[in-house]
Amino acid sequence: MTAISLPIINEDGGLARYFREVWTFPILEKEEEQMLAVRFRDSGDVEAAHRLVTSHLRLVAKIAMGYRGYGLPVADLISEGSIGLMKAVKKFDPDLGFRLSTYAIWWIKASITEYVLKSWSLVKMGTVASQKKLFFSLRRLKNQLRIVDNGELSPDQAKQLSRALGTSEEDVQHMNRRLSSRDLSLNAPLSQTEDGGGEFQDTLVDERKSPEAMVLDSQELSYRSGLLQRALAELPERERFILTERRLKDEPVTLEELGTHFKISRERVRQLEVMAFEKLQRLIKAETSAAA
Repeated sequence: MTAISLPIINEDGGLARYFREVWTFPILEKEEEQMLAVRFRDSGDVEAAHRLVTSHLRLVAKIAMGYRGYGLPVADLISEGSIGLMKAVKKFDPDLGFRLSTYAIWWIKASITEYVLKSWSLVKMGTVASQKKLFFSLRRLKNQLRIVDNGELSPDQAKQLSRALGTSEEDVQHMNRRLSSRDLSLNAPLSQTEDGGGEFQDTLVDERKSPEAMVLDSQELSYRSGLLQRALAELPERERFILTERRLKDEPVTLEELGTHFKISRERVRQLEVMAFEKLQRLIKAETSAAA
């Protein structure tokens, strides 16, 4: 559609002036609306499109005002709604017999709701229609049920809302958490005073170990591994093999399998395992004491 000049919300007059201006555009009678829609569809008459759009700007303003509770500038909501209205005019088919307002209301709402969803969070709020519906229905329903919007929902509140909305309690709790918080810059100041007081990122704690601790852990692991290998090397070959297969494998070999391998009884394998483990402990303690 060729660019159409529309009233704008300027800093001087604000919303009040904009509303006065859009309310000066007359509402079209059905016959005139049909005629203008046919002219635009068949010949691309920009003047006809302009009259169709301006006559429905008050509808855009009314719908936009219903989304003020999401903390976004009304001017932006109206602008997005106006884009939806122009799309509706472009796609409107007068031969179907409906009024433009009946068709345009869905385009206006779709444009505004998409803007709200994108502005609320950098992370997508919903990817399917049911999630988008939940986003816009939850706050309204909480007000109707007089549920105080003070953070986490109680299990009873979540159950009550899930039944009313026809969705799971988990989805209700998840969306309520998303509605209760907005994206926050890591550089957002903690204090509004001029001398600062730090930024939001200063309060974030890295739960991982410090580089120094990670190096110490790595050194300790290397030392213990070397100690074990040196102690194992002191054991007789058969005892070392049995101890390794029974105590140092993720899936230990059974006594029966080792007995078959060495052609001895299961009980003898168990005895050799115990003896090897005791020898290993003594060797490790001896080296540790010597190092100290």
